[in-house]
Formats: sequence, C-alpha cells, structure tokens
Amino acid sequence: MSAPALTFVILAIAALGWQIGRRRALTVAGGPANAHSLHSRPVYFGALTALWCAIPALLLLGLWVLFRGSVVTALVVADLPPELRDLPENQLALVVNDIRNQVAGNFVRDDASPVIVGAAERYRYFDGLGRLVSTVIAPLVALLGLALVWRRIAPRVRARNHVEGAILVFIVASSTVAILTTAGIVLSVLFEAFRFFRSVPLFDFLLGIEWSPQTAIRADQVGASGAFGMIPLFTGTLLISAVAMLVAVPVGLMSAIYLAEYASRRLRSIAKPLLEILAGIPTVVYGFFAALAVAPAIRDAGGALGLEVASQSALAAGLVMGVMIIPFVSSLSDDVINAVPQALREGSLGLGATKSETIRQVVLPAALPGIVGSILLAVSRAIGETMIVVMAAGLAANLTANPLEAVTTVTAQIVTLLVGDQEFDSPKTLAAFALGLVLFLVTLALNVIALHVVRRYREQYE
Repeated sequence: MSAPALTFVILAIAALGWQIGRRRALTVAGGPANAHSLHSRPVYFGALTALWCAIPALLLLGLWVLFRGSVVTALVVADLPPELRDLPENQLALVVNDIRNQVAGNFVRDDASPVIVGAAERYRYFDGLGRLVSTVIAPLVALLGLALVWRRIAPRVRARNHVEGAILVFIVASSTVAILTTAGIVLSVLFEAFRFFRSVPLFDFLLGIEWSPQTAIRADQVGASGAFGMIPLFTGTLLISAVAMLVAVPVGLMSAIYLAEYASRRLRSIAKPLLEILAGIPTVVYGFFAALAVAPAIRDAGGALGLEVASQSALAAGLVMGVMIIPFVSSLSDDVINAVPQALREGSLGLGATKSETIRQVVLPAALPGIVGSILLAVSRAIGETMIVVMAAGLAANLTANPLEAVTTVTAQIVTLLVGDQEFDSPKTLAAFALGLVLFLVTLALNVIALHVVRRYREQYE
C-alpha cells in the first residue's frame, strides 16, 4: 500500500478512535447526565484517543518513507560481490544508479550484467517486503494506540491537559522548524559567500564599480577577466525601487485615506476589490506591459523633449513596479486606518477640528506603525522583483543615477548567474550567494530601522 493510502487509513482509524474514546468516557461516567464527574469534557477523551492513534503510526510511517531507500539500498549493496561492494564511493553510486534504473524500467539493456539484474530483483524483493511490513505495522500501531487509551480512560484522567500539552508541543515544533529553516538558509548563503570571498577580495566586491562576472574557463580565453563590483547592481536596485516607491507610496496612501475616510460604503465595496486585483496580476504580465507599452511611450516622450532615453530604462521598470505594489500600501494602510478607534475621531471633531485636520493630526499618527509596516513590505517587494526588471530595465550593469538609462538589479543578476548548467565552484556562480547575503543584510537593516522608528513613535504617542 502506498504512503498516501496508509496515511488515509491511519487518519480513518484516528477518526474512529475519536468516536470510541468519547463514547467510552460517557460510559465510564455513567451516561451523558453524569458527564460532569469527568475531569475533562468527553470531546477531550476522544481527541486524546485520536492523537494516540495517529501520532505514533504517522511517525513510524514518516520514518519509513524517509529512510526506505537508504535501508533497501544498504541491503542490496551488502549482497553485491566483493569486487563491486568494495568500489570507491563515487563508482559504487554509479552501480546503485544502474540498479535503480533497472528496477524502474528507465534503463533496461539486453546485455545488462547478471549481477545488476540479480541486484535489481533483490531490490524489488526488499522494497516489496518493506511495503508489506509497513502496510501491516502502521495500522496495527494505530489500533494498538486506540486499545491502550481505551483501557486507561477513567473519570480522573486529565485528558484535556494531555491534549493541550500535545498541541503545545506541535506549536513549539512548528516554531522550531521555522527558526531552523531560517537559520539553514542564512548558514547556507554564508557558507557559499565565504567560498566566493576566497576567490574575490571582500573590498573588491563591496567597493567595486564594475560588474562583469565572466570568468575564464581556459588560460588562453579572451574577454573573461571577471569583475565583481556590486555597486552598479545596488545602485540600479535603489534607483528602480526609488522610482517605484515614488509612485506606490503617495498613490497607495492617498487611496487608502480616501477609501477609509471619505468614500461611501458602496463605492468602497467596489473600489477596494478592484484595487486589490493589481496584486493578483502575474509579474510577467507587468513585464510585458512595461516592455511593450510603457518603455516605448517614455522613449517617444523623451525624444519629443530632446532627451535621450534607452529602449530599456529604470524609469519604465520603476513606474510599472510602482503600479504593481500600490495594493501593498493601499490595502494594508486602509485596514490600519479603519482600526483606529472611532472615539479618537469623535474627540477631535468635538474639539473643533475639521475632518482633514483630524485625519492629519489624529488618525494618521495613530495608524503610523501599520503604515510604516505596509511601506516596508512594499519596499521589500520592490527590491525582490525580478521579472519586470529583466523585461523593462535590461541586464546592463550601469553605474548611473539617470532613470532614463538601462540598469539592472541584484535579484536579476542572481537569476542570471544561476540559470543554465553552472558549476558551483566558480566565482561566477558563487557571486550569486554573495549578492544574496548583502541583500539579506540590507533588508535586515531596513527592518531594524523601521522597528526603531515605530517604537520611538509609540513611546511618544502613549
């Protein structure tokens, strides 16, 4: 039986255990009329029974699914002839790969070695035996857990405490997984970035003003000297993000104020969903729009004014990106403004302030932490955008502050460096991890600054 089918069977047994445990608790108490004599409500006894059915069986099934391939492979390798079993690790891996291909039918040769064919047969045998054993043991463990809890159900059993303790363990485990995942991401980026800095000096990377990551493969190769200065990339990132925020923050904040304070309920019910549709449009569609409509319009307008505008420019990418992230500012700011207590507005109006003065002096200061959070989210979204940049701003690493020229961003270069067949031992590929590390540190600094501003304001306001 497959793992999904076994999971379904275990969950079905757990559901049955929930009913049996609940009814057993009522029976022990002497009927529903005496349910108050139980330490916990009958539903907790049912939940406790279901947990004892599901958790041990699912853990056992998960361990088998995780280590099944390794166990079966070890058993098959142990039966190989000594001349194959004692091969170096890389050559033995090729033999195991041939065996697995023979089992899967992906690579069946008429002249295959009898040893490989025999090993494939043993692989099928051990794998089938493991499936059979797991099919029997996993439901048996679930039923064993049901029987164990069924026998121990008594009025004094603290079922609620056990269930809540199990839920607490699950919550802590989930938090731990999130923390460990974050730590793993950071450590993996750090490790690869340190490998890059062994080949390229740190200050050459941080202070370099030229980006040309074409490293030479051969000693006589021409035009691949390699320059890894990150300043042009971060300049382009900041330039496009600044243009985007100049569009998104005023438009998003003003639209949020209008929808929250001035618009009627009918208009708000129509306008807000329409505005939030912008967040659901794929970024590649924005990229098409920027490349086919906005960029030519900017180039034609610049030509009419006597300005030289590149076919791909930071202005085109920034304008379209700003339109894309308007909902991040508008929707979140609208929710925060609506969360301001109505008593603050009424008190301000009662003191003689106008509606606009109330919004400026009372509502916006009270909603400032949420507004700062929405702007920070929009900045992070702008910094991390890739598709619009590739299609509308290009991949030229130009060190310029002119939004009419073509630039590129950090994320666009990371994608470019990791696309295709690349070796992770070359500085060209490892440069992507160094860029990711610096981008992570920049984003972290933005978060720290935003938190500092919010905390400082809250102390003054309270």
